[in-house]
Amino acid sequence: MLFLRYFHDLRQVNLIEHALAFSFLTAAWLVVFLATGLYDKSTLFFRRKLPALLLKAQIANSAVAVFFFYFFPVFKITPKTNLFLYIVISSLFILIWRIYGIEFLGRGRKQSALIIGRGKELYELAEEINKNPRYNIRFAGGWNLDMLLSPDFEEEFLREAKKHKVSVVVIDLHNEKIEALLPRLYNLLFSGVRFVDMGKLYEEMFDRIPLSLLRYNWFLENISPRKHRAYDLLRRVFDIALSLALGIVTLIFMPFVALAIRLEDKGPVFIRQKRIGEGGKTIEVPKFRSMQRGYENGVWIGETDNKVTRVGAFLRATRIDELPQIWSVLTGDIALIGPRPDMTGLGLRLMAEIPYYSIRSIVKPGITGWAQVRQNYSYGNLSPQSVEETKTRLAYDLFYIKNRSFSLDVVIALRTIQTLLTRVGS
Repeated sequence: MLFLRYFHDLRQVNLIEHALAFSFLTAAWLVVFLATGLYDKSTLFFRRKLPALLLKAQIANSAVAVFFFYFFPVFKITPKTNLFLYIVISSLFILIWRIYGIEFLGRGRKQSALIIGRGKELYELAEEINKNPRYNIRFAGGWNLDMLLSPDFEEEFLREAKKHKVSVVVIDLHNEKIEALLPRLYNLLFSGVRFVDMGKLYEEMFDRIPLSLLRYNWFLENISPRKHRAYDLLRRVFDIALSLALGIVTLIFMPFVALAIRLEDKGPVFIRQKRIGEGGKTIEVPKFRSMQRGYENGVWIGETDNKVTRVGAFLRATRIDELPQIWSVLTGDIALIGPRPDMTGLGLRLMAEIPYYSIRSIVKPGITGWAQVRQNYSYGNLSPQSVEETKTRLAYDLFYIKNRSFSLDVVIALRTIQTLLTRVGS
């Protein structure tokens, strides 16, 4: 970059100062790339989304750079032209690498694999790997676990393994139906076959837990109560600090929101919803009213004639209706980040319909969570509106409960900000 700018005389530029300044700036830009979704797995499959995502990220990076050089002048340089060149050149290289580089690396000889599983996750996993050139394996065949009941399954499976020179077998190793097959599969180890647990591979690729593979022993192994004293203390400190800052924002917005709500239908400004908190206890959380009659417990929006108001639609889309919940964060009933709490009636209904659903309450619920930044809901909704959507949310919530950490919370916070900015802009 500096060579292009000062190719006629590099002696006039302070190389060390530029290197230091852009080192700090690059670290900040990587955070922006993460927040805008450039490192999402989806960019590998939906490449037409990449230019728009990159443009959004580089606009944000330009703003960060302007603030860094002009409002925080630690360094004595204000590289307008250099910055422009850097943005343009880095954008070109990122596009070229993402579109051609990764695909080129994935064109090598792929290992042949077989998959044994059940449910829709079996097909999702197979499709993901076979359509994505970055993985160095390809599934030559797949079986549903129900096929294990067939008396010819073992012979057919071993015949296919030899035919396709299989080197990887992806399988649900913890399923009881696999027990009878394990001695035969064990012999494949001497042929150089590597076994991969289907559940772990699915979780790694989709950032959620495959529900069809869940059994009680999975929860005992992964979700048994554990002490996170340092994490819990650090998160509580940040919850309080950020809530106080957001509380100021709430006070600023409150008169305008209250006026808009009252002008539309003369109803109350606030509502208090009974929700399921940590340990299954009932908590009350305040919100700006976004529906005609407050809220109805135990139903989804489409199951009632209680409609979202025009003002409420905007409040929901921008999540402004959630701001009063800051008070519940300060009192400790909820956190800023965690599985969103269900209304009591709806939560009890879902516990009766979805296996293991009650496990969500083993951790403190939050205003935003992993499911909110990963799952796609209809415009204006922050939660599922059907049993199937709720099952998908549970898969994401289980991923968060299993892997929760301060770094994951930071990612969720950044993704939430990015989602809010996107909705406001649209």
